[in-house]
Amino acid sequence: MKECVCVIALLCLAQISVAQKQQWDSTYRPGNYAERVAYFNSYKNSKKDVVFLGNSITHYVDWAELLQMPNARNRGISGDITFGVLERLNEVTAGKPSKVFILIGINDIARNIPDSVILRNYQTIVARIKAASPKTKIYFNNLLPVNNGFAGRNHFNKDVHIAFINASLQQICAREQVQFINIHDAFLDASKKLDKRYTYDGLHLNAEGYKLWAQLLKPYLKK
Repeated sequence: MKECVCVIALLCLAQISVAQKQQWDSTYRPGNYAERVAYFNSYKNSKKDVVFLGNSITHYVDWAELLQMPNARNRGISGDITFGVLERLNEVTAGKPSKVFILIGINDIARNIPDSVILRNYQTIVARIKAASPKTKIYFNNLLPVNNGFAGRNHFNKDVHIAFINASLQQICAREQVQFINIHDAFLDASKKLDKRYTYDGLHLNAEGYKLWAQLLKPYLKK
């Protein structure tokens, strides 16, 4: 595993060094951030809750309906980054949920936040959940692939970054004894891009994509 991370790191060093010299902003919050957080804070929490925490890919589905699980709680905010998750994490941990499923980071990459900073934020997210809610089981999804065959986005042509982040996240999860869920590989097509069957724009999931994600999560929901 360590050898794999080293190879990926060497392959992407030039790309990362150029991209990550560009300006990035840890204070960025999407336009709907404050409104979504206000809604979350108005809801009642329960120790039986299963929380889905992330960005638009989490935001854009009704988890209770998708999973037929009334205690599923959507804590996705479209456009969010790891810094935004950290800022609102107290709302998640306050209810001492039974489980938290996390998918976050693709917008960080698109906004040129350095990989090292993203990984540090992952580590902090895990540490803060453990400290505030020790009995909560943490599940970290790795980043989904993207497909640049669609109209251009800042998220496209980031495959090397995604691979490096995912390999490093797996190491963090192993070290912290947190469940790592490899959803990435199930969504790949023959050319190692996000399969068009599961997306409508090369980044976000369509109905079939969410059905596949739900299937991948089922073994962990039963634990």
